[in-house]
Amino acid sequence: MRSTTVQAAALLALLLQLPAQAQTAPAADPQVARGQRLFLRCVACHDVADSKVVKIGPNLKGVVGRQVAAQAGFNYSAALKKQNFKWDEAKLHAWLQRPGAVAPGTSMAFEGMPVEADRKALIAYLAAQR
Repeated sequence: MRSTTVQAAALLALLLQLPAQAQTAPAADPQVARGQRLFLRCVACHDVADSKVVKIGPNLKGVVGRQVAAQAGFNYSAALKKQNFKWDEAKLHAWLQRPGAVAPGTSMAFEGMPVEADRKALIAYLAAQR
């Protein structure tokens, strides 16, 4: 019973931290709306709001087309700092599938998103965050 209460409190704390975009009504595009729901898995570490607050991970607003490891104010791992590419759809697919394959030694604690349709939806949502 105690663990259920602790889990409920942790979930409530995460929900209260959701960025404004993740709390708004679903997007008109079903793919973006699905990606918005999937982004709820990311909000503990990432944000897409216009904010200077740095979480555990970098802000992902405008990430599509951004140079890797270039978000001002975030201290990236040495593994990502060594990379030289822009976040396009192909790189995001590879990253979301298995971050360690893109940047071996990355500090991102994410095992990956195995379902391709989920990756596509999440990327559609991120692309809409300009």
